Amino acid sequence: MKAKKKYFNRKIHIILLLLIIVIAAVFRLWQLQITPPGLYPDEAMNGNDAIETLATGEFKTFYPENNGREGLYIWLLSFSFKIFEPSPWSLRLVSAILGILTILGLYLLTKEIFYRTKTNSKNKINQIALLSSFFMAISFWHINFSRIGFRAILMVFLICFAFYFLLRAFRKNSALNYILAGLFFGLGFYSYLAFRLVVLLLGITILIQAVIYWQKRKKQKENFRKFLKIAFLNHGWWKIGLLFLSILIAVLPLIITFVNNPEYLISRTGNISIFAAEKPLQEFGVSIIKTAGMFHIYGDWNWRHNFAGSPLLHWTVGILFALGFMITFKNIFSRSIKEFFTIKRSTSIFLLSWFVIMLLPSILTREGMPHALRSIGIIPIVCIYTAIGLIWIFYWLLKSNKNFAILILLFFIIYPTFANYHKYFIKWSNNPNVSAAFRQDLVNLTCHLNHLSKDINKYVIVNEPGVPIPYPDGVPTPAQTIKFSAKDNINYLKENQINQIKTQDQAIIIVPLRKNPALDQQIKNKWSDLKIIKINEFDMYEIN
Repeated sequence: MKAKKKYFNRKIHIILLLLIIVIAAVFRLWQLQITPPGLYPDEAMNGNDAIETLATGEFKTFYPENNGREGLYIWLLSFSFKIFEPSPWSLRLVSAILGILTILGLYLLTKEIFYRTKTNSKNKINQIALLSSFFMAISFWHINFSRIGFRAILMVFLICFAFYFLLRAFRKNSALNYILAGLFFGLGFYSYLAFRLVVLLLGITILIQAVIYWQKRKKQKENFRKFLKIAFLNHGWWKIGLLFLSILIAVLPLIITFVNNPEYLISRTGNISIFAAEKPLQEFGVSIIKTAGMFHIYGDWNWRHNFAGSPLLHWTVGILFALGFMITFKNIFSRSIKEFFTIKRSTSIFLLSWFVIMLLPSILTREGMPHALRSIGIIPIVCIYTAIGLIWIFYWLLKSNKNFAILILLFFIIYPTFANYHKYFIKWSNNPNVSAAFRQDLVNLTCHLNHLSKDINKYVIVNEPGVPIPYPDGVPTPAQTIKFSAKDNINYLKENQINQIKTQDQAIIIVPLRKNPALDQQIKNKWSDLKIIKINEFDMYEIN
C-alpha cells in the first residue's frame, strides 16, 4: 500500500511538472508571430549576423559589431533560420525554446539545492521545486525576455543547468556531472557579458562545499597533508579538476579570440558604469535604491523590458518573494558562528550569494535604472524565494485550518497567472508605446519598400542615432531592422552621403528615417522633379 501511494504521488508530481511546462510553453509561444510587434534593431542585428553565418559557414566566437556580442546565441539563430527561414518569428523562437527549457532547469536545480537540507522532507523539496518553476513559467519578467531576440535569456538557461550539474556532482561524486557542469559553465561565457560574474558564485559554491566537508572531517584530527590526500584521492575531490578542465576546453576558442583581438574586451560598460560618474559613491547608492525598489515599487521604464514603470513582480508574487527572502536571510544569521556552515545555512548563503552577485551588472551601472535586462540573472533565485514564501504560508496556515490553507495556496497560484497573462497579452502587447519601442514603423517601411518594383533603386537615409555598423564609419543600427527583411535594391547611406546617389535615368526612391528640414531642402535642391509621398511616419521622395 505504501509503495502504491509513493507511485501515485510520483505520478501526480510528474503530471504537475508537465502541466507547468505546458503553461510555460503557452506563455512563450502563443502569438509569437505578432507579439511583440516590430523588430528592434538589436534583435535584427543578431538575425543579420546569423544569416551571414549561414551564408559563410563562419561561426564566430565573438561578433564585434554593435558593442560586441558573444557568439552562441547567434549560432542558435542560424540553426533556426536553416530550418524555418529567417523571420522575426524564427528569430524569437530560439529565446522562447530556451525560456521553456529553463523552467525544467530551474526545477532540477531547486531540487538539487534543497536535497541535502535534512529539515525539509522530500515532499516539501518537490513542492518548492514545482512552485519555483511555476513562478518562473508565469513571470512577466521571464516571459518577456523569452519572446525577444536578446541573448541574455541564454545566460539564464546555462546558469540553471550549470549549477544543477555542479550540485549533483557534489552529491553523487560523479565525474560525468563535473564534466557536464564544466561544459555548461564554459558555454556560459559565449552567452552574455554578465555571465563572467558567475565565476565569483562558482568559487563561493566550491568554498562552501569544501568547508562543509572539512567540518565533517575535523573530528578525525588529521594533519593538513593527510586531510588533502583523503579528500582528493579517497573522496574524489580530484574530480573538481575535471570541472575546470571542461570549462577551459569549452572557453579556449573565446580566449584565443580575445588574445588575438584584445580590443574586443573593451565594451560600452565603461561609459555606463557608476565608476565613470563624477560621484561614483552617490551613483552607487542611487543605483542600489532603484534596484531594490524595482520588485515592488517602480520597475524598468523601458517598454521593451517591462510594462514601463510597473514593478517587476505582481504584488502577490512580491509579497511571497519578500517573505522567502527574509526566511532564508534569517537562516544565515539566526545561529551561532560555530554552526555557520550547516547544510541549511550553506543553502541560504548560496541563494543570497547568487542574488547579490547577479544583481551587480545592474547595480554597477547608471543607465536606464532600474534595469530588468541586466538583472535577468536573478530571476531563478527570485522564483525560489517566492516558492519558499508560499510554502511557509501554506504550512503555517495548515496547522489551524486546512481548507483555508488550500484556498490561499490556490489564490497565490491562480490570480498571478491570469494577472500576468492580462498584463502581457492584453495591456502590454496592445500598448502603442510597445510598437514604437520595437520599431514597428521600420518594419512597415520595409514591407512598403519590398512591394516596390525591383527596377527602382531605393535609398534609405539612416539619420537616426545608433552604433555604426560596421564601426566606426558604417550606418547606425536602425538600418539593421530594414536589412533583416529587405529584398532588392535597397542602399543605406548616412545623412552626409546623399551625393553618392546617382539617378542615371533610373527611377529612385529616397527615404530619410528622421525628418530634417535641412536634409529636406538639400534633396529638393538636388532633384527638382521629385514627388513626395507620405508613408506612415516617413516622407518618401520619388524621382523619375
